Amino acid sequence: MYGFLIMTLPRLYAILDASVFQDADALITAAKELAAGGVTLLQYRNKSGDALLMLDQARELKWLLGESVKLIMNDRADLCLAAGFDGVHLGQDDLSADGARSVIGPNLMLGVSTHNPAQVIAADQTSADYIAIGPVFATSSKANPDPVIGIDGVRAARLLTRKPLVAIGGITRANCHGVVDAGADSVAVISDLIWDPRKSVEEFLRALG
Repeated sequence: MYGFLIMTLPRLYAILDASVFQDADALITAAKELAAGGVTLLQYRNKSGDALLMLDQARELKWLLGESVKLIMNDRADLCLAAGFDGVHLGQDDLSADGARSVIGPNLMLGVSTHNPAQVIAADQTSADYIAIGPVFATSSKANPDPVIGIDGVRAARLLTRKPLVAIGGITRANCHGVVDAGADSVAVISDLIWDPRKSVEEFLRALG
């Protein structure tokens, strides 16, 4: 039994992508606003490859948010530990789930991205605490996104795992409710939280009930 299996994921899984902010100050300000709006789970994502920069920003986020927000590191199990984060999220091309688990230990959260039924089935057999599925809708957050799976893809994934399911990709305040109705436990959002983050979070939380 891994530590987070007994947790219920919040309906809103916010992702803070460093690439959309002009500098570190803007990123930190956005994090403050997301937390003020009610975010309780936040993934820090930075694809720059600069490990020292990522660690500096991650540690600042941890210092700023303390225990009020669960923090997830994208891709890097080592930086998750170094920054004192609560878990790590892996893509299909990252360290394996079992490899990451050997780094972070049994009590931190581990999530895995999937894009089709075969990947969901494979992730379900690992020690991952939750599985992300997407992109549900067209998204501009990735340079080379996987094929859109639609609402039907979420329904199909729901039938393949009992683990918490996080839907991601093009999810907005306008379409999030339908994604949850299709079986997602949580929706991961990047773009629709950028402008006026606090208000956006509040509106998401109302829409998600």
